[in-house]
Amino acid sequence: MQRNIYVYIFVMFAVTYLIRVLPLTLIRKPIRNRFIRSFLYYVPYVTLAVMTFPDIVQATNSPAAGFLALVCGVALAWSGKSLFTVAVISCAVVFVSEMILL
Repeated sequence: MQRNIYVYIFVMFAVTYLIRVLPLTLIRKPIRNRFIRSFLYYVPYVTLAVMTFPDIVQATNSPAAGFLALVCGVALAWSGKSLFTVAVISCAVVFVSEMILL
């Protein structure tokens, strides 16, 4: 059992190291492909959305309240409201909808 832990740690180290080092060593020229550039541009936003979305819906007592706040927040952000305004109104939507639903 103790030996397996060291194997797991080494594999995790190797995978993490290769993910960070291979692009630096293999790609020396600027990327000119439009598709790859746009893909790399949106990767951080998609990663943040994938990590955040489940918590938005599951952080409330009822998933319906979280979903209503998500829809409201997206609509407010789409219309150009500030981050503070979106956060405050989304919290208010969760509060009111949980009062109504419970």
